[in-house]
Amino acid sequence: MNPADDLAFFALLTGSFLRLVGRPLLPEPDLGPDWLYGQAPFAVLAHDTGADPLFVYANRAAQRAFGYTLEEFVGMPSRLSAEAPERAERQRLLDAVARDGFVSGYAGIRVAKDGRRFAVAEGIVWQLIDGGGIVRGQAATFPLPA
Repeated sequence: MNPADDLAFFALLTGSFLRLVGRPLLPEPDLGPDWLYGQAPFAVLAHDTGADPLFVYANRAAQRAFGYTLEEFVGMPSRLSAEAPERAERQRLLDAVARDGFVSGYAGIRVAKDGRRFAVAEGIVWQLIDGGGIVRGQAATFPLPA
């Protein structure tokens, strides 16, 4: 399924962000899932709640930053977005998000498919919480590296 067609997931991403962060994820209210997936100038990724969480969403900006196609991203363990030495710090971040609902101002080093390292700065990571209060995963957004 094309992520731009999944209105329920779009509502989960944007609704959780608004409730927890206190501002909209999208810069204009009339922009929708097609824009977020295909045209947003910032990365958005999400993973599920598994013991070793798997990516369930990566917009095209995230795909460009990491060098993976959507098909390669979806189902990949999200821990692989960081090198082994960075994974402990990444886990501390995810634990803080689970405890506090979101973390802003995140910065760290990520690794692309080809092994290239790049810095992430000014990131926001938040819980994906549905209308019934059930945690469905976590998501992250960050401006694209220069």
